[in-house]
Amino acid sequence: MDKRILGTNGLEVSALGYGCMGINFGYGNALSLDEGVTLIRQAVERGVTFFDTAEVYGPFTNEEIVGAALRPVRDDVVIATKFGFDIVDGKSTGLNSRPENIRAVCEASLKRLGVDVIDLFYQHRVDTAVPIEDVAGTVGALIAEGKVKHFGLSEPAAATVRRAHAVQPVTALQNEYSLWTRGPETNGILEACEELGIGLVPYSPLGKGFLTGTMGKDSAIGEADFRKLLPRFTPEAMEKNQALIDLLKRIAADKQATPAQIALAWLLAQKPWIVPIPGTTKLHRLEENLGAVDVTLSARDLGDIRNALADIDIEGERYPAHLLATTGR
Repeated sequence: MDKRILGTNGLEVSALGYGCMGINFGYGNALSLDEGVTLIRQAVERGVTFFDTAEVYGPFTNEEIVGAALRPVRDDVVIATKFGFDIVDGKSTGLNSRPENIRAVCEASLKRLGVDVIDLFYQHRVDTAVPIEDVAGTVGALIAEGKVKHFGLSEPAAATVRRAHAVQPVTALQNEYSLWTRGPETNGILEACEELGIGLVPYSPLGKGFLTGTMGKDSAIGEADFRKLLPRFTPEAMEKNQALIDLLKRIAADKQATPAQIALAWLLAQKPWIVPIPGTTKLHRLEENLGAVDVTLSARDLGDIRNALADIDIEGERYPAHLLATTGR
């Protein structure tokens, strides 16, 4: 597995990471602890060294699965987790990035993961009630105390990144970025990363499953699947967005690859400091995803994709309004 570097302070990770959320949260098809541990270890065996979780996934149980899987190989992997919510009776009740909560989450996450230090600690969403300088300073103090190694932000505005970075260097941003969610190209995020030497960790690089080419207007989405809430996953939107899948399938056929591999290879080709974190609950999908590192898209390929994308209008927002409002702040 190729390696990439996040941030100017040199966090080395596998070129593709593993987003662990879906193992037991969000999609309504949770794996057991043993199944999740097995799959994560299979990822390690195949060269993945970068694993992403969060306290709110479960909540709490996703961190426990990740910790159980990775403790035997702790020195060989990078573990990222996140803070930033109030969690009451097993449910998120809103944002909370007050310094005392950041510290409490850090201690609890360390215990659940069973580690001595969190490699990368993200603010999950920007909390406008707490100055970002206070957030950055608190994580900076945790770094000085040896409880955290690197600081990250998820879905911030570019101006917020600059303010945070001035207090405590930001190693990575975790934003949604894919062939059908290209906001970082126009909202200043890619420019801020380039300017400040920050890595970008795209989540949902396969469009929450849509870019695999296995979903369409007739796909049944269960009530426990959070995609049921997303405007892009209505039957009407999925039907209109098949134009993007048709494009991926054409390119995949030429490259003897799959649509998912083309989607991931496209992201990898954008910048050398981009590290996508696709998730899956199936070994064969994990292996398919990892095969993307061996797919080479030439400058001509990328130009052809860019020109084709210009003629495709993506139907539907990526989140409903109340969740979209928590991004880009």
